[in-house]
Amino acid sequence: MKVLVTGAAGFIGSHTAERLAAMGYEVVALDNFSDYYDVSLKQQNAQTLAEKGIEVKKVDLRTDDLTPYINETISHIFHFAAQPGIARDSSFEDYFSNNFYGTQRMIDAMMPLSKAPFFVNIATSSIYGLEATLSEDEAPLPASWYGVTKLAAEQLVLAYSRRTLLKGCSLRLYSVYGPRERPDKLYTRLIDCGLNDKEFPLYEGSLEHLRSFTYVQDIVDGIVSVLGKETVCNGEIFNLGTEEENTTATGIATVEAILQKKIKIANMPPRPGDQSRTCANIDKARKVLQYSPETSLKEGLEAQVKWFQDTFKVSN
Repeated sequence: MKVLVTGAAGFIGSHTAERLAAMGYEVVALDNFSDYYDVSLKQQNAQTLAEKGIEVKKVDLRTDDLTPYINETISHIFHFAAQPGIARDSSFEDYFSNNFYGTQRMIDAMMPLSKAPFFVNIATSSIYGLEATLSEDEAPLPASWYGVTKLAAEQLVLAYSRRTLLKGCSLRLYSVYGPRERPDKLYTRLIDCGLNDKEFPLYEGSLEHLRSFTYVQDIVDGIVSVLGKETVCNGEIFNLGTEEENTTATGIATVEAILQKKIKIANMPPRPGDQSRTCANIDKARKVLQYSPETSLKEGLEAQVKWFQDTFKVSN
């Protein structure tokens, strides 16, 4: 079977494309190679996928013709492509066009098909708001443009499902880390600062932030577990993450212990919309998807440090 992965040159999208190919699926991979962060890192991910027989095509969901990629040969769509994070220099238009309008254009391309692909929307715990501790049936309270537009995109997909115009589900991911993590994210930045003697920007109040830091391969386990369970997943939302909580302070200390080096800190003002706590309630995913994340924070960070050293040729 043939599946489509958007955002396939990104962090989680590239890992998922790789896993799907290993499972025997033919993967059609798309990415717009945006410059939100260093494009060379996405190109590196694309090269890794190319070595495994997956060609990442440069396609912008907002402007390009999608009919060559969204057609009746595709059984599933895994939709990762998005404007991520809560960067100060990203405008509302950036979030809206990438997260909502791009999703609408994909759905528009599906509508003429006699058999539409099953649509797996990749959402985020930022949908819940400043404290992401809720179950899937509780009202979200997003506090950032990222969270607002990702919630809108999720509800767009589910609205079409409710009207029986497509089948699909949405997966809300929690604080994912691991090899290929974006350079602006916590652990890649911490490792970079530790190994290259840079100052780590620590936002005011964030040391006490609690997170369900979830290793990327555990997240991919949950994503691909939808396959074969489409009937029970249709129209549903699932939280994917770990129930284990750690503070940012614990995360910093764990990286320092692995590197055997103290990381320099540069104190910064707080970031608007930053979550104070994420704690994944995965009761539903455990029951329906048999989802069971197992990687400890230390194990996951050891793998991420090794990836960073191997990729950027840095010795500890």
